Amino acid sequence: MVWQFAGTMEVLPVDARPSEPDGFRDFVEARSGTLLRSGWLLTGDWTSAEDLVQTALAAAWPRWAALTRQDAPELYVRKIMVNTFLRWRQRRWTGEIATARLPELQAYGDAFAQIDARQALLGALDRLPPRQRAVVVLRYFGDQTEAQTAEAMGCSVGAVKAHASKALARLRETPGLAELMTGGVAS
Repeated sequence: MVWQFAGTMEVLPVDARPSEPDGFRDFVEARSGTLLRSGWLLTGDWTSAEDLVQTALAAAWPRWAALTRQDAPELYVRKIMVNTFLRWRQRRWTGEIATARLPELQAYGDAFAQIDARQALLGALDRLPPRQRAVVVLRYFGDQTEAQTAEAMGCSVGAVKAHASKALARLRETPGLAELMTGGVAS
């Protein structure tokens, strides 16, 4: 393929692609499982979680060199995930509807109890408002500090604490959830 601009000629290879940023592939291989789990907890299904992670990684790609210099690529990717999830929820657009389920991984212990607990947790998370759900996922499933969660969500630490408090109160009120999560031991 030959392009000609104002008398100059430049020859580009047919499959010209931008070069991959240093460390991007390693990051994706190492952290994609964790990011997918967070995406699943935010969205409630694997296909949307995959879309969310892919969107976040695509947005991080052009800024990768700056992110690695600041030593914060995962925080930035998680921030993109949360902002994208909240933007998707604001639009109330559900363009794709998953019709098939991924096969369950081999369960250890009582498989039915694990499935019941997973379904109860997803149902309880789904009933939370989007920002409360994002705080719960980042703080308690993503093991982020309050400051990291606030940075990822673009709000103050006080707002994170308020969202967490309200979310945990709602989760505690969910019938049967506490018993499922503690193995039937009431606290």
